Amino acid sequence: MDFQPYHRWGDRLAHYAFVALCSGVLLFLLLPILVVIPLSFSSDSFLSYPIPGWSLRWYAEVLNSSLWQAALKNSLIIGAAATLLATLLGTLAALGMQYARFPGQQLMLSLMISPMVVPLVIAALGLYFFFAEYGLNASYTGLILAHTLLGAPFVLITVNATLQGFDRNLMRAAASLGANPLRTFFKVVLPLILPGVISGALFAFATSFDEVIVALFTAGPEQRTLPRQMFDGIRENITPAITAVATLLTLFALLLLSALEALRRRGEKLQSRHS
Repeated sequence: MDFQPYHRWGDRLAHYAFVALCSGVLLFLLLPILVVIPLSFSSDSFLSYPIPGWSLRWYAEVLNSSLWQAALKNSLIIGAAATLLATLLGTLAALGMQYARFPGQQLMLSLMISPMVVPLVIAALGLYFFFAEYGLNASYTGLILAHTLLGAPFVLITVNATLQGFDRNLMRAAASLGANPLRTFFKVVLPLILPGVISGALFAFATSFDEVIVALFTAGPEQRTLPRQMFDGIRENITPAITAVATLLTLFALLLLSALEALRRRGEKLQSRHS
């Protein structure tokens, strides 16, 4: 008896079941976003369904509000500075972990990526007491350092993953042609690992731009970031302006994901070109 048609039917059924399961999970994850976005175009002053009318008034309010403008400015300044520091420190740490060999290396790597797994409340509380000793609470410097601590592990992981496929013979070839280590890094190593560096920088910026718990503990009124302004708005007065900001942040996240996908494809092309 030939069971091959039954096997094909079973494989096809399993495939459709897997697609349906993945689609259901994706819809479950996207449903809160799909609910929030239409509310940002509501003409009503309250969050309610059905939507009585459509308007862009809440986007105009967000763009013209001094509170939201100040929060956006703080988020951009703090995010840019924290991303720059996190990219520098994370890249140097990845290079050191890749090319240096010393006892306890894996333990050191675990410690450096621990901010990714430690609950943010614990990290924020620890930073609050540590910054209090040096007067860094309620300051731009303290918040930038805190966001650098949170973003650097993402740079470390992405650059370290990029270095896994790096051919060290290219460095030896550059040295044999008379290039010093610094010139070798900027002319050979950095162009090849640049997609990983930029990907880590984007993750670090997104982490800083979206962070609220550490900002609640360490930032003052002058350092109010966009997520903290949203948190305060939800706690004090809920209006569709919150959903307008959330929609803009969702669009920003989509742009970051598109950039990351473009960098991933560019990295794969570079790796295949040099392999």
